[in-house]
Amino acid sequence: MRSDDPRQPSRSNGTRSEPYGTRLLDRFRAAIRTRHYSRRTEKAYAHWIVRFLRFHRMRHPDSMGEAEISRFLSSLAVDRRVSASTQNQALSALLFLYRDVLSRDLPGSTTSCARSDPPDFPSF
Repeated sequence: MRSDDPRQPSRSNGTRSEPYGTRLLDRFRAAIRTRHYSRRTEKAYAHWIVRFLRFHRMRHPDSMGEAEISRFLSSLAVDRRVSASTQNQALSALLFLYRDVLSRDLPGSTTSCARSDPPDFPSF
C-alpha cells in the first residue's frame, strides 16, 4: 500500500482518516459556523451528535436513518428520563447533521418523535 492510502493509520494520532476526506465533526463545525450559529449551540449540537454516534456504536450516520434517530430519542426519554426540551434539542442537532452536513432529508415523522410535557392538572 502507498503511504498516502486513506486506509492506513495516520502517523500523527494513530487513527484512520475519514474516507470522505474530512472528518464528520470538522464538516459539522464548518457547516454550523458558515450559518453563524452561536458557539453554545455548536457545542450543544456537537455533544448530541457524539452521543448519538456512541449510542449506535460509532456507526457512520450515512448508514443510519430515521429508525436509529427514533431509537436514540426513545432511549433518552425512557432510560435517561430527559425532559421534552432536552429531547427536542437532541432532535434539532440530528436534523442539522442530516440536512445541513450530510445533505440528506429524513422522510416521515422525525420531527414528532419528541414527547410533549404532561398537561398541568388544576390544584384543589
